[in-house]
Amino acid sequence: MNPAVSAVTDRIIERSRPSRQAYLALIERERETWVGRPRLGCANLAHAYAGTPEDRDTLTSQHQAMNIGIVTAYNDMLSAHAVYYRYPELMKVWAREVGATAQVAGGVPAMCDGVTQGYPGMELSLFSRDTIALSTAIALSHGTFEGAALLGICDKIVPGLLMGALRFGHLPMVLIPGGPMPSGLPNKAKAAVRERFAEGQATRDELLDAEIQAYHSQGTCTFYGTANTNQMMMEVMGLHMPGAAFVNPGTKLRQELTRAAVHRLAAIGTHGGDYRPLGHCVDERAIVNAAVGLLATGGSTNHLLHVPAIARAAGIVIDWEDFDRLSAAVPLLARVYPNGSADVNGFEAAGGMPFVIRELLDAGYLHRDILTVAGGDLTDYGRKPAIEGDTLTWADPGASGDDTILRPAAQPFSPDGGMRILQGNIGRACIKVSAVERERWVIEAPARVFSDQLDVLEAFRNGELERDVVVVVRFQGPRANGMPELHKLTPPLGVLQNRGFRVALVTDGRMSGASGKVPCAIHCSPEALGNGAIALIRDGDLIRVDAETGTLTALVDAAEWRARTPATPPAAATGMGRELFGLFRGLADEAEKGASAILAGAGL
Repeated sequence: MNPAVSAVTDRIIERSRPSRQAYLALIERERETWVGRPRLGCANLAHAYAGTPEDRDTLTSQHQAMNIGIVTAYNDMLSAHAVYYRYPELMKVWAREVGATAQVAGGVPAMCDGVTQGYPGMELSLFSRDTIALSTAIALSHGTFEGAALLGICDKIVPGLLMGALRFGHLPMVLIPGGPMPSGLPNKAKAAVRERFAEGQATRDELLDAEIQAYHSQGTCTFYGTANTNQMMMEVMGLHMPGAAFVNPGTKLRQELTRAAVHRLAAIGTHGGDYRPLGHCVDERAIVNAAVGLLATGGSTNHLLHVPAIARAAGIVIDWEDFDRLSAAVPLLARVYPNGSADVNGFEAAGGMPFVIRELLDAGYLHRDILTVAGGDLTDYGRKPAIEGDTLTWADPGASGDDTILRPAAQPFSPDGGMRILQGNIGRACIKVSAVERERWVIEAPARVFSDQLDVLEAFRNGELERDVVVVVRFQGPRANGMPELHKLTPPLGVLQNRGFRVALVTDGRMSGASGKVPCAIHCSPEALGNGAIALIRDGDLIRVDAETGTLTALVDAAEWRARTPATPPAAATGMGRELFGLFRGLADEAEKGASAILAGAGL
């Protein structure tokens, strides 16, 4: 192992020892005392079987065959999840092929951040993750399943599914993706139209046409944002069938990978002879693999929230300093939009995750000896799936098919992972610099302070930001308004940067995986509503965002800084159901711990 990766792993193991031991004791107790089908009363079982007459004989035959619970995030408003429409009926057939059964255990909500960006619904987005975790727990609470298939892809859905499922970690589980849509309008061309629209040089009809050309069919969006970073992460953690992440929907290969996942799930249960419970698959090494994969591929900054939350659900504690140390050691092997011109289909064609995993394994950056769902160790995930005749096979991915997209570990795009932790008198924040030009890693400029992203857009339209500026958007943390993504700020800030101004963003909110070329210090913690120093900043204060030295500083006299009174927070918004999430906002802990109300409430 690379010594830096090994040291971070040891650091996490030692820090997590008490909570991890408690978690493992929990799932062992659950395995021994689980209110499973052999222990359920006859009336209870009759209720569970009443809707599946075609499988009733198998379900009642001494309960030796695995009954798979399908937890699905299907809806047809979310393009990535629309593909799941017929998955359950197919999975039931494939389960029968190996003597098992499958039932839809429940559905979880799956909102689309792309639809809600910049609007009130986005304030429900982060807490939809906790809602999904709760919904997953409810789905699995019936005690009638010996394993589960988790159908989810996008931003909060995969983390939420895992957070809920890990509390049932004695059960084997497989994550089943649906794949990205085929390539449409190139992402850079789409971004250019957005910037032209922000400058008033493109009409709404032109913008809508460009967006529809980009987001045109079923499957995940093709840029490398949080949804596709989720799929990368499931691969390096060994929770997919190998190579399943970026195979397009509707293909024979996609179907056979899903079929293989169902068959494999039946084989890793208590009665299958190769018991692989989720809680043992997701250990400290798997969590480190997730962080390494994030850094090596330039993935979404949202996972600086999600990985800690997933880890906590398994009794593991990872902090931002761990990410920072890993980022200094892990090379950047991929250039995928917004960190390059290629989309995820180009990434897959160049070698995709099998290439990345093989390279990182051979160079000692990933833990090979994790317990995967596939049968061996992580070596299996460095092989690329294909169909030969009617048979699903895997083979070495070979050399990179395009060295502008993928490079070997010995010749990376960058010697580090492009993620930095910033610290200073404003607090602690994250910055992703893998897509930022090196000359913009340090920005020092006067602040312009806002408490609403719509006010930033208005100031831009009015020409009030035509200068070097650090835009500060506060009261955007989980306690304030649910920590919405501020993705609508990307086009105007990009326009200002294109005009030659030195621009940065500082916020206690989020910017997602598509933050791109503008330096953004995000997730600032403590947040403004949590006594964070970001609430002390005033218009005109000189702010220094320095990714070279890892500092985030208001260049204000120390005595004056200490004497300042925090800004008054805006009133809590109502409407769009936001008031229903007041409990979540009140209980949410800081971003570095995952910004989760349910984990904080559970004392995890």
